[in-house]
Amino acid sequence: MLDEANLEQRLLTLEQTVADLKHRVIDAPISSNWLEKVIGSISDEPAFLEALEYGRSLRQGDIFTDEAGEQL
Repeated sequence: MLDEANLEQRLLTLEQTVADLKHRVIDAPISSNWLEKVIGSISDEPAFLEALEYGRSLRQGDIFTDEAGEQL
């Protein structure tokens, strides 16, 4: 069972954490540019990485070569 001193310490820690989170939210720079808010937001998603690879393969498929296999 928690004693009063331990409970008090946990409450102080919780209050400090909440105060830190409030400061982060309040002090965070607000961007009016919607694009800045979403840039990088899905960069580590597997579906996004798959789409990038698909686009890359399509672009490389459009590279024309001559009969010797050299780029034109």
